[in-house]
Amino acid sequence: MSSMKPLFLLLAISVSAAVFAQNGSVATSPVKQEDNSPQLDHFSLDQIDHSVDPCVDFYQYTCKKWIANNPIPADQSSWGPDGKLELWNQSVLRDVLQTASKDAPGRSATEQKIGDYYSSCMDESAINAKGIAAIKPELDRIAAIQEKSQLPDELAHMHQSTYLLAVGNNSGSKTALFGFSSGQDLDDASKVVAQLDQGGLGLPDRDYYLKDDAKSIETRQQYLAHVQNTFKLLGENSTQAAADAKVVMEIETALAKGSMDIVKRRDPANLDHKLSIAELRALTPAFSWDKYLKDVASPPTEHYLVATPDFFKAMNQMIADTPLDHWKAYLRWQLTDASSSLLSAPFVEESFDFYGRKMRGKKELRPRWKRCVDDVDRDLGEALGQAYVDRAFGADGKARTLKLVHALEAAYGTDIQQLDWMTPATKKEALLKLHKIEDKIGYPDHWRDYSSLKIVRGDALGNGYRSGEFELNRELAKIGKPVDRAEWGMTPPTVNAYYDAQLNTINFPAGILQPPYFDKQMDDAVNYGEAGATIGHEMTHGFDDEGRKFDLNGNLRDWWTAEDGREFENRAKCISTEYSAFEAVPGVHLNGDLTLGENTADNGGTRIALMALLSTLAADGKSDEKIDGLTPEQRFFLAYGESWCSHWTPELLRLEAQSNPHSPDQYRVNGVVSNMPEFQKAFNCKKGQPMVRDLACHVW
Repeated sequence: MSSMKPLFLLLAISVSAAVFAQNGSVATSPVKQEDNSPQLDHFSLDQIDHSVDPCVDFYQYTCKKWIANNPIPADQSSWGPDGKLELWNQSVLRDVLQTASKDAPGRSATEQKIGDYYSSCMDESAINAKGIAAIKPELDRIAAIQEKSQLPDELAHMHQSTYLLAVGNNSGSKTALFGFSSGQDLDDASKVVAQLDQGGLGLPDRDYYLKDDAKSIETRQQYLAHVQNTFKLLGENSTQAAADAKVVMEIETALAKGSMDIVKRRDPANLDHKLSIAELRALTPAFSWDKYLKDVASPPTEHYLVATPDFFKAMNQMIADTPLDHWKAYLRWQLTDASSSLLSAPFVEESFDFYGRKMRGKKELRPRWKRCVDDVDRDLGEALGQAYVDRAFGADGKARTLKLVHALEAAYGTDIQQLDWMTPATKKEALLKLHKIEDKIGYPDHWRDYSSLKIVRGDALGNGYRSGEFELNRELAKIGKPVDRAEWGMTPPTVNAYYDAQLNTINFPAGILQPPYFDKQMDDAVNYGEAGATIGHEMTHGFDDEGRKFDLNGNLRDWWTAEDGREFENRAKCISTEYSAFEAVPGVHLNGDLTLGENTADNGGTRIALMALLSTLAADGKSDEKIDGLTPEQRFFLAYGESWCSHWTPELLRLEAQSNPHSPDQYRVNGVVSNMPEFQKAFNCKKGQPMVRDLACHVW
């Protein structure tokens, strides 16, 4: 996601005939799959492990066999049907890019950009031959800084060039020092304003710098060694590299202490701080915003939405107190870390060793072609996505998905009307919001224009920098203009989906609307259990503990009566308490407050999907129809369970438990079905069994 929208605004499920842009289309041909490409998973009764009682552990009942037969690939830290689908999608994109990368006459402008970007990324020998020379001009800029008053100029330059590369690194708030972009105003979603947020960390979250348990201390020691090794790759001797790494850790720790924690950030009211330029200057007198804003060419804004003022107060004090040489070491690290994926092999391997091997438990670096496909998708996603949609989705896929969506919307309306804990006044507002949700399916109506972005064959790092500058300029150009409601926050091949709280839209990229998540060969019960539950999940985000604070127009407004608000909080507390009891790895419990929104969406979305299925079957006269001896309800729950089959490395489970708002997959299954009387009836579960909770949680 390239936008710097605050985290709570885009709420994802994860773990997903085209109109071409005016700069030219991508030629298409039948999809060619590699012999070793995985077959996509499909719903199968053969996957059931009958040695497990579904009322004791439904996740193992549906997934134990799958896990045994699908070991985690060496280049992955987790593996599931979504990983297979992502690899299948990557294979489609690889075929597109290999064709486009042939420097042949007649290539369209789009083919030139995506093809030359991919070719440059794949030319590892050329990248290795350049070594640190590729980054030397940027290092020289930092070395030339003579006084702290020049920091705004350098940060503006770095923010432009690494805007996308920093996002691409799967770790922490990677933008140097702070983040700057545009986004909808929280109180008036029709306006686009400038946004400022905390940043500057190399570890995944502030608490990694502050916790004093043995594992956190070990992680910090490993990180310190990683930073030191990176400085050595830049040519520093061991003594200097150790000193500079210590400086980086000191600065990032101070930034972490000034940062807002991830649970507090989940309340949008905590991020709603409007400052004038005069107030922004007064907040950080040691930092010249006039210089910075001029350098990034930021348009005038009605006000600055500053998510975390306390962070910027801390940043101001740090600028005043920290020696210039320390800031230069920090900037060298931030630049190199963000750029590492497009530098020579030693930088790539050093980054992987820490972020991949140590933090996530991966055994091997992913093949270069996978990394380069992802880079093109990140930087030129809608140019590349056109060909994917044409080959793998099409208009019929959109029509089939919309039918499901409309059934879910009808069921959600019925659910709201039948709630016994909500008063008519709040129900009226909830129904208005539900009916105004906009459904975005597959791909954008209008493709992004990349004609002003220069891609140079043979300049891998430069292409990454220019793509970042293009994207930040595109984001900042929105300031002061009407909101573009048609814009997407994910590219078409993405295996994911999301709800946008301020646009009030649900968004399903073509990449996730493939087997097993949507399979036109399967019956309604299976598709409602997989795709339907995903659709319901995203709809429920509009009414979870965060989404409910936005009205039908995407404005931060309390439309609940005080009584209904209290009733909601009581029910949400049940879910938070339930999931806080689950352990990701021994001794590491989930944070029920952090995962509350996703768990609420899982529970509500699955229940709504089942309601929609039963209504659809009743209308078709198929309520009692069995397939393979199973009732529709049984097939629905089996499909839901199979859709979450996966296994993760212990390292990744520990990481996700501390920083990811999604629960591990086993709890996304067992946590949901244990709250559903419909499940217990379908599988004849008895009171006292693990999948029958004494105090079942029920919000939606």
